[in-house]
Amino acid sequence: MLVAYKNVNQLWAFVLTETLKRLGLTCAVICPGSRSTPLTVAFAQQVPDIEAISILDERSAAFFALGVAKATKRPVALVCTSGTAGANFYPAVIEAKESRVPLLVLTTDRPPELRDCHSGQTIDQVKLYGSYPNWQTELALPSANMEMLAYLRQMVIYAWERMQISTPGVVHLNIPFRDPLAPVPDGTDFQFDPEEFFTAVTNTISTPYSLLPTPPAWQNCDRGVIIAGVAQPQNPENYCRAIAKLSQTLQWPVLAEGLSPLRNYADLNPYLISTYDLILRNQQLAKQLAPEMVIQVGDMPTSKELRTWLNATQPQRWVIDPSNQNLDPLHGKTTHLRISVDTLDIRGSDDQNSPSEYLQNWCIAEAKVRAAVDQTLTKMEDLFEGKAAWLLSQILPPETPFFIANSMPVRDVEYFWRPNNLRVRTYFNRGANGIDGTLSTALGIAHRQQSSVMLTGDLALLHDTNGFLIRNKFVGHLTIVLINNNGGGIFEMLPIAKFDPPFEEFFGTPQDIDFAQLCATYGVQHELITSWEELQGKLNPLPTQGIRVLELQTNRKADAKWRQENLGKFGHC
Repeated sequence: MLVAYKNVNQLWAFVLTETLKRLGLTCAVICPGSRSTPLTVAFAQQVPDIEAISILDERSAAFFALGVAKATKRPVALVCTSGTAGANFYPAVIEAKESRVPLLVLTTDRPPELRDCHSGQTIDQVKLYGSYPNWQTELALPSANMEMLAYLRQMVIYAWERMQISTPGVVHLNIPFRDPLAPVPDGTDFQFDPEEFFTAVTNTISTPYSLLPTPPAWQNCDRGVIIAGVAQPQNPENYCRAIAKLSQTLQWPVLAEGLSPLRNYADLNPYLISTYDLILRNQQLAKQLAPEMVIQVGDMPTSKELRTWLNATQPQRWVIDPSNQNLDPLHGKTTHLRISVDTLDIRGSDDQNSPSEYLQNWCIAEAKVRAAVDQTLTKMEDLFEGKAAWLLSQILPPETPFFIANSMPVRDVEYFWRPNNLRVRTYFNRGANGIDGTLSTALGIAHRQQSSVMLTGDLALLHDTNGFLIRNKFVGHLTIVLINNNGGGIFEMLPIAKFDPPFEEFFGTPQDIDFAQLCATYGVQHELITSWEELQGKLNPLPTQGIRVLELQTNRKADAKWRQENLGKFGHC
């Protein structure tokens, strides 16, 4: 059936959005503006096939889109007007690249004749994001002829592929439009048959799948460890089962980062080591447990103790990850296997050997340290911020989406997150490790998902309070467990903490904010939590709608002192 178009921009935007719909796009986050009018109208016309979400603040919108893409494991489109609007996407673009999340950034622009002549709201948007996108280009000006529409269709298909193969990431299309921007007649009179035109547009993204035999060197080593690093796999259970099979076949312990799904699938692996950071603080034990070989799955864990240990022992290391990135910041004796761990052809002998003395030593150390940590935190009644992570690991409803903010929360999860069988789905922004966009990302993860929880400090939340503006577009529930120690707790762990001034003003940076008033301004529920029993009662079950802040007020300096005095002791149990 022929369809007539009287406006070239409307035709161009329809072809772009219709192609994306047929490829499988289901969500577009749109920031208000004039130059983006053709795209905004076109995406609005694709509802409900594509959910179109309007968000005022560009930085917040970009991190929200990042969160949606993380949770759905599907690309999300991001639209803005010309000028500095697109520059506000930059932090999320960096995070998406570094954490391998597919984002399609559509910045609209003025046509070439309005550039470099002081026309308003015009900056150089070509290659705006430097080297961070997987691919970037500027589209041609809209044109009402079949050859150019075919060009547009192919550019969108290629963009879709480049977002996801071989390493997921960002694609940036800069899209110029001439006036008129609204869908009014502009002299265009063009007819074409959409069904025939879009016949060839299908979502055919696929990745090669072939089993790779395990290297013989692994089977011949009885002093090896598997490091399960920072990971947000497409299928967490398959990922955990593959690592468990590898661990049990080789009879190697698995040092599981707090940001690895393995700690939430603990029943799958009897050789799971969750307290390795604390164990390795015992220098004598760390020396006794020195490995000859290490298999690192995914990114290197957060733990500084682990990195120091690997640097000191210099084992042969294998990195298993399908990306094209260099995942060895230690620059060791490393071989990268560019595959997913579940594509390893893991074959053990029919006769399983009894656990080696080396493996038994790891398991004994884990049992002792785990018991000491659990016993200490069980008895603790003070609102020590590290206990929040430990408690959450035991009381969250099964399969809860759980976002962990950077700085101290991510480290407290590393130290204290107890292995469980709850299948909690952990999320985080550990690509660039910044605190920007914390709230907006968490809301994106929670949008249209199971009731979700975020663990954050006060500075990370304050850095993104504009995220609360999303509340009227947000569908679902997010509980924010706010650790308010009035400042940057992570800096208390650094040598600069001993120098005041300038420490408190320039590093501690207390903001003295009344969060009850702040939440009231945005129409967000706030509750001050004064005991662990009260927190536990608020988290299971979780509400089903809205945004809620549960604030725990802690003492930053006392908490830092507790860590300094106690973390090292656990490894000597």
